[in-house]
Amino acid sequence: MSLLNVGARALLTNQIALQTTGNNIANVSTPGYSRQSAHLVTVPGQYSPQGYIGKGVAVETILRNHSELLTRQAALAGSAQAGDKVRSERLNQMQEIYSGGKDGLGTAISDMLGSLSDVLNSPTDMTARTVTLTRMAETAGRFRTAAERLSDIEYTVNEQLKNNVVKINNIAQSIAAVNGEIAAAQGNGQSPNDLLDQRDQLIRELNQYIQTSQIPADDGTVGVFVAGSQPLVMATTATELSLQVAKEFPGSGQMALYIQRQGTQVELNEQMLGGGEMQGLLRFANQDMAEGRNLLGRLAQGMAMTMNEQHKLGLTLDGEFGKDLFAVPTSVPGYSSSATAAGDVSFTDPTKFAASDYEVRFTTPPAGVVVRLTDGTTTNFTDLTNLSSQQIDGLTFNLTAPGIAGERMLFKPFASTAQTIE
Repeated sequence: MSLLNVGARALLTNQIALQTTGNNIANVSTPGYSRQSAHLVTVPGQYSPQGYIGKGVAVETILRNHSELLTRQAALAGSAQAGDKVRSERLNQMQEIYSGGKDGLGTAISDMLGSLSDVLNSPTDMTARTVTLTRMAETAGRFRTAAERLSDIEYTVNEQLKNNVVKINNIAQSIAAVNGEIAAAQGNGQSPNDLLDQRDQLIRELNQYIQTSQIPADDGTVGVFVAGSQPLVMATTATELSLQVAKEFPGSGQMALYIQRQGTQVELNEQMLGGGEMQGLLRFANQDMAEGRNLLGRLAQGMAMTMNEQHKLGLTLDGEFGKDLFAVPTSVPGYSSSATAAGDVSFTDPTKFAASDYEVRFTTPPAGVVVRLTDGTTTNFTDLTNLSSQQIDGLTFNLTAPGIAGERMLFKPFASTAQTIE
């Protein structure tokens, strides 16, 4: 009987090994599956006066061939790649707005300036004047169309951000549920390989949207953290994320991600997220989109002010000085972080415009510093009078009330020019 038992045990053991191999082959294309192998051990021998008699072989456990380090590194690399990819796609969409060709802004401006030569050659020709005015209207229309296309891209990005937040919350709930199953399965003393694979795959999917870090617990669960230390999943509990307008500058339109923690909402800006589609989209929405609007707005503002200034130097057919050809903003209000400071920025010299947003930061009120956000260039001021007397990049900052220490004001001088030019 002992010999038969050894043979039967050997057959059963190798059957399990073959079944494990078959399972590997069947799941060769399954996302997240880790190869498994049967770990064979010698069955302890039976004592006899002649010595210990062997009792054959048995399967101790099914091992999961898995590297925790490589899995985490792959998830982080995928997260960084996802953020760069989605941002690149949106930047390519924005680039199309500034493309050349017959429908581009450059062609419209060239046609407008070219039509002025006909007026120069025949100042009293009403047809030439009408053509020029038509070209100017077309140029303003091209600017507005370009601004509308930017708004369409912004809307698409905001919708994608909202959809990604829903996906993140759903995946976090799934990770919490799998955590519970793993903790329950750990009690039998064997590793729940398929559940561990499922959880790792969910974490990889989560990292496509937002970069995470994981800390294992003694019960087999893992804690999933975002933005460095904010807990998204703890054991079987998942915390929801939400997308809202950033609190720092209400009304500016900047977006931020929020996580609920101990009854309060903690803001997670794109600098904290590290990677993933959310980081790439928020960076595009808050930085690249602002830069695109500033480039377009600076061109519209500079062209309009220069044309208006030159037109006022000439005379109409009735002998009167000309008036503005284009209607563009003369000043733009700022957004305060504490609602104490107030004021606006006005346009002075279009030849010195920089395509940038600006911050006025009060260090020791009423003194402070003006920061050009594109490159961090600073200009100091001692009080509001000193500030308004300085011309910074062709702009004049007119504040009617100083802020408290640490307060900041955000100015977006060129953000709306292209969409309002007439």
